[in-house]
Amino acid sequence: QVQLVESGGGLVQAGGSLRLSCAASGRTFSRYAMGWFRQAPGKEREFVAAISWSGGYARYADSVEGRFTISRDNAKNTVYLQMNSLKTEDTAVYYCAADILGGNSWSVPLFSNDYDYWGQGTQVTVSS
Repeated sequence: QVQLVESGGGLVQAGGSLRLSCAASGRTFSRYAMGWFRQAPGKEREFVAAISWSGGYARYADSVEGRFTISRDNAKNTVYLQMNSLKTEDTAVYYCAADILGGNSWSVPLFSNDYDYWGQGTQVTVSS
């Protein structure tokens, strides 16, 4: 069983920054591919960013490319999402997810169904 706990959400003005953290349990976190998804009110959950277990590969949704950065610290069992130049349309509940199979060192899962465990989510609200 893997537990994921997100933190770092909050209220920020447009143009501002936030850093989300996701702390994971499990002895083999370093072999999990990790991802961030978000869900805005009335919308489907969508992919935001993901990182391979090796940390050497990452992918981003077009809507956040160049503004968000995903990273991981395997010594701390934590994955981060640095969000800069926030826009009102970034307002959503943000979820981290773990793909415990991990795949190859370059595997970066992009779809919800690829992930096995999910956190409870953290609210991000961007005001104009």
